[in-house]
Amino acid sequence: MRRWASLFLIAAAMPAVALAASPTALGIFDGWGAFRDPATPRCYALAAPSATIGTPKVKAYASVGYWPKSRIRGQFYVRLSKERAPGRELRLTIGGRRFILTGNGAHGWAGDPRMDAAIVAAMRSAPSMSIESGTATGGAIVDTYRLRGAATAIDAAALGCAKLR
Repeated sequence: MRRWASLFLIAAAMPAVALAASPTALGIFDGWGAFRDPATPRCYALAAPSATIGTPKVKAYASVGYWPKSRIRGQFYVRLSKERAPGRELRLTIGGRRFILTGNGAHGWAGDPRMDAAIVAAMRSAPSMSIESGTATGGAIVDTYRLRGAATAIDAAALGCAKLR
């Protein structure tokens, strides 16, 4: 029940434009949720961090999205728990793999579709992932996510948009 509430709060934190048509839950899988927004159309798998260093300033989440009309599949995105300092590296660690993300402020994403695919592949086989950077005041940003259920949620999101074009 608590996971449902957490995922609902994350979905509620999405921009108002994105929620105008009210996404449909495709399923909740061990803390990861899959949703479909037919108005856009888009589908996404989404989770809140299981641990954060310090006090979060915004509601953090990680997602893997699909936009069939734009032919975007498996795009990784993360909203950090705090604003990242300009010029600070944004590092994603999944198992033994490290990725340097691009982005600005509290937002991060893969540099290209190949990196998206590598991130999703790593997510499928690791127990957790962490995103690390630093704030303008010198504080640490470390958001950790459990990946149990992520592969199933990602697959549910992909299937949820398979017929939307």
